[in-house]
Amino acid sequence: MASCLALAQSSQVPASQVQPSQVQGPATTQAVPANVPAPSSQPALAEIPALQATAPSPDAPDPSLSPECRVPGSKLYTLAKLKAVKKALREHRAVQVLTIGSNSGGIGTAATYPVRLEDALTRSLPDVEVTVESRGVSGEIAFGAAERLRNQVAEIEPDLVVWQVGGNDALARVDIEEFAQSLAETVAWIKSHGIDVVLVDPQYTASLAKDDYYRQFVQAIQKVAEREQVPLVQRYEAMRYLATRAISALKGDTAQAGAGFRLADLGYRCMAEHVTRAITVSLLQPDIATPAVVAPAH
Repeated sequence: MASCLALAQSSQVPASQVQPSQVQGPATTQAVPANVPAPSSQPALAEIPALQATAPSPDAPDPSLSPECRVPGSKLYTLAKLKAVKKALREHRAVQVLTIGSNSGGIGTAATYPVRLEDALTRSLPDVEVTVESRGVSGEIAFGAAERLRNQVAEIEPDLVVWQVGGNDALARVDIEEFAQSLAETVAWIKSHGIDVVLVDPQYTASLAKDDYYRQFVQAIQKVAEREQVPLVQRYEAMRYLATRAISALKGDTAQAGAGFRLADLGYRCMAEHVTRAITVSLLQPDIATPAVVAPAH
């Protein structure tokens, strides 16, 4: 499969001027893993009175999350600057969020994710209008999403794209190198138009954890996030943590033996909180350049 995007030289172009065939190169920022504390002095945040957040301890369950969704920051996200969202906050204007990925507009519990995300972001950014537009397509792989994304960016003009990616590609046995190249090029294209990106890696289940090919996709997404300097929500690792905690809590309770089956529902309920927390803590990153540190692959 040929690469979905041909990258040209980087330049900043307003989203309103994006044409479906127009492709440009990446902008660069610096990523900071969850286990690297942010500097205590961040004068830029004084310009954003709506931002109400504190950086949590990376190794303890984040108390800002619901009890059933609490995960340590080190197992939930890696961070990077979100310049476009921060700019919107400084200008006191609405924040437009576009969610893509197969489960971004699904059925059942998954269907509530965009609504939950908009609500969670609104609570985290008081006095800021947040609009979440969901354009997920069930079963879609990264290459197909990349083709549609160019038109959607021109239509919606988002400040932020939240992309849940990789699960369908892994199950469809898409070539990992082609997947990683397509993902990296698309992320670079989004950034080149002055739009922030947050990646969300695939969900965890006990059966999928035994699939080495699936785990390689999780690692490939982490590498793309590091290289392209965008925040990553480690959904796989977070759900594994929640599953392990639930199993430990239910030892000997045969009446709850089916709890593992409901892990997917819990994952959907928590995903909006997890994505919101990654966005909020990423906004706490200082504007000054920070040396990148490579997070270990799981």
